[in-house]
Amino acid sequence: MQKLRLRYAKRGRLRFTSHRDIARTFERALRRAGVPMAYSQGFSPHPKVSWVGAAPTGVASEAEYVEVQVVEPVDPAALRAELDAALPPGLDVLEVVESAGGNLPERIDAGAWRLELPGVSPERLTEAVAALLAATSVEVERLTKDGRKVLDVRPALVSAQVEAHSSDAGHDAGDLSQPCGILMTVVRQTTPTVRPDDVLSALRVVADLVPPVPAKATRMAQGRLDDDGGLVDPLTPDRAAEV
Repeated sequence: MQKLRLRYAKRGRLRFTSHRDIARTFERALRRAGVPMAYSQGFSPHPKVSWVGAAPTGVASEAEYVEVQVVEPVDPAALRAELDAALPPGLDVLEVVESAGGNLPERIDAGAWRLELPGVSPERLTEAVAALLAATSVEVERLTKDGRKVLDVRPALVSAQVEAHSSDAGHDAGDLSQPCGILMTVVRQTTPTVRPDDVLSALRVVADLVPPVPAKATRMAQGRLDDDGGLVDPLTPDRAAEV
């Protein structure tokens, strides 16, 4: 049995699709592409597909990961092309590598995020981020299916810096003058997981920062933290085994 690891992107309007629907879409695409999937045993066999830390609904991503097992050898490059063609625009397969062993989730302990805040000037965002980084603890509330829960955002925050850019929304609307602060941040994977909306809630707590329109979050990368606070690509060991 061969195990393959895929990195895919969730873009555009597909970011509003739930993970359950994305999983179903992937399984249908695997069947259409003729991938010789391995199946579980029992009364209700299902394809051996393992998802790794899926991004929340409403969040775009350039670094989602999934593992699939097949019963016949498959060329990774051919699988990438065939599966990408079988998926709808917005779900884009970026890379496929053969597993070199080990546990993929253990190679991921943090994620890099890009948060666009249309209507918020970079200067205002910089002030708010400075206040967040200066704090030792910032508790926020999250509404869950079990009620409201309180979590501390600050320990999970590895780094945060502000960039200036015109918002995508501003370009689409023809308003090139709209300010848009962009926050680039690295967040540890903790329990419970600190999500992009939690970081925005923390900015509201420490600096009363409330964007006039919803922010757009994109996960740019996942991996293990190195000594400099950067992320090591989780597929690096698999690529090294192919050389």
